[in-house]
Amino acid sequence: MSTSDLTKTRYHEAAPTDIDVNQFKKVVESRRSVRKFTDTPIPAEVLDQCLDWAMLAPSSSNLQPWMFYVVQSSQKKAQLVKACMGQLAARTASELIVCVARTDRIDEMAKKNLSHFPMPKTPKAVQQYYRFIGYNYRTGFLNTLGNAKKLAFSVVRQFTPLPVTAFSPADRQLWAVKSTALACENLVLALRAYGFDSCMMEGFDEPRVRKILQLSDEEYPVMVIGAGERAEDGVFFPQYRFERELFVQKV
Repeated sequence: MSTSDLTKTRYHEAAPTDIDVNQFKKVVESRRSVRKFTDTPIPAEVLDQCLDWAMLAPSSSNLQPWMFYVVQSSQKKAQLVKACMGQLAARTASELIVCVARTDRIDEMAKKNLSHFPMPKTPKAVQQYYRFIGYNYRTGFLNTLGNAKKLAFSVVRQFTPLPVTAFSPADRQLWAVKSTALACENLVLALRAYGFDSCMMEGFDEPRVRKILQLSDEEYPVMVIGAGERAEDGVFFPQYRFERELFVQKV
């Protein structure tokens, strides 16, 4: 048997080398929380592209636990503005997008990873992984499975490292929210790259938003994003950040 026969065939994807870092810097540094927008609409094709780029965000095990509700019904939009306490950013936005984390589709997304795997043959390890990954986030009736996992992990971790798992529904929710927040950041940066702006709002009445969108108990509103063209007086204060030593430690 030749050496080449013994070598595993692996997928290779070259990293692009022609990315303009100065343009990326401009996008990141010019992204602001815009509180007032003009009447200029976001073209449908631009919004769709930005949403597509949002969904390219990384997610744990590629389970993509997000949903973006683009609220365009005039009735629902008025209700959502009210749920956002009538904030100027919500009232003047061309688009209102409710970003929701979901924990009710873990098994469905695991199956989709197998049916959509982008290679001629799905490796056996990948097949096994997605057949069992759902158990990582299950907690059982009255949290019986979560409590059992917590006890087992506390013992085994004395001897070997173990990955993050869900010991409670709150753990499962946190897992989904973290991935969804990454997609939200992709969305607002994509809008900025197209010359539009956004305001990521956490100031909303969650029960009202749930009612407007008829969300299930396993759908969690993370933020409401108002988006549109920045008004001349749409940014209220200069941007500032605290000293980096408060947030970055090299250990």
